[in-house]
Amino acid sequence: MTSPADELLLRLEAATERLRGLASRDPAPGALTDADGRTGERWDWGQVWAHLAEFPPYWMAQVRTLLARPGDEPVPFGRVASDPDRIAAVERDRSTPTKELWVRLFTDLDELRRLIGELRPEDWEREGLHQALGVMAMPRIFEEFLVGHLESHARQLESLLPG
Repeated sequence: MTSPADELLLRLEAATERLRGLASRDPAPGALTDADGRTGERWDWGQVWAHLAEFPPYWMAQVRTLLARPGDEPVPFGRVASDPDRIAAVERDRSTPTKELWVRLFTDLDELRRLIGELRPEDWEREGLHQALGVMAMPRIFEEFLVGHLESHARQLESLLPG
């Protein structure tokens, strides 16, 4: 039986390799992602990469804050898609060369590996309280906001490639 950390680390490694390969590709001209199910947003290549370079540090800090709080009650954490800092970061970096954003992201992915590896069995039992999604167990937080989120954006980027 594998632990949540073991599975997440395998998935993170696969997502890292996908993103590494995508960082050297170019999208189809004018390609946009499908509309996001929650927000309706459609992004271009640069917006997806800008978001990839922005969100891991934010969510890792949220996980660390959640873990640092004493007690067993769910800890309020996170943000929603309409967060002005999130929107500003995507807009600010959408024209930054992909290779520069990949370098930033790669460093963050190393930090994410360390974070996952540092979690103790009892840490996986912790819960957070997200303003839109409610009470979330730690494995779901990693799915929704970190490893699963990386995989989702890798799929988006792949959908923007030519042919």
